[in-house]
Amino acid sequence: MKIGVLALQGAFREHIEALRELGAEAVEVRLPEQLEGLDGLIIPGGESTAIGKLAVKYGLQEAVRRYVSAGKPVYGTCAGMIMLSKDVGMDQPLFGLMDIKVERNAFGRQLDSFETGLDIPALGDKPFPGVFIRAPRIEDVGEGVEVLAKLDDGTPVAAQEGNIIVTAFHPELTHDLRFHRYFLAMVEAAKRPVVAK
Repeated sequence: MKIGVLALQGAFREHIEALRELGAEAVEVRLPEQLEGLDGLIIPGGESTAIGKLAVKYGLQEAVRRYVSAGKPVYGTCAGMIMLSKDVGMDQPLFGLMDIKVERNAFGRQLDSFETGLDIPALGDKPFPGVFIRAPRIEDVGEGVEVLAKLDDGTPVAAQEGNIIVTAFHPELTHDLRFHRYFLAMVEAAKRPVVAK
């Protein structure tokens, strides 16, 4: 299984380490042609405006859209969630693939970063360590979007729509590999041929 990690800016190395720990082949992606042959793609945390500008510069915006519309699984964390959303309430380059509205830096600045245990039924009974660093939050979800995790106050912080999953937090900064394992299971399922009935 070969997974690409968008390596324009941000915490891409930690995702690569997590994927390799789970036995997947992980490669850095910076150019459209590097998407070829990949079974899945991760868009990491970082600075969404910088990622967006570089994606436009290198022609990745349309390439990623084509990749996802072909049914390939993609996972966005933090800034990756912002990039995959259709609406961030301001004008900036996005991939715009998931029917969610996101508020950037919703929890404040770097000093307001926090960690909390999250109840994520899709990952089992044990709470997941949610690491929030200048994190966004999901303000609104469209039809067909499943919320996977919420904070205690009901704020959605993880969601899935078809072959796209997003988290406002950083699983790659923890030792808990369940979210990466969940994504790899999605990738494995997407690789299976559809049998006509």
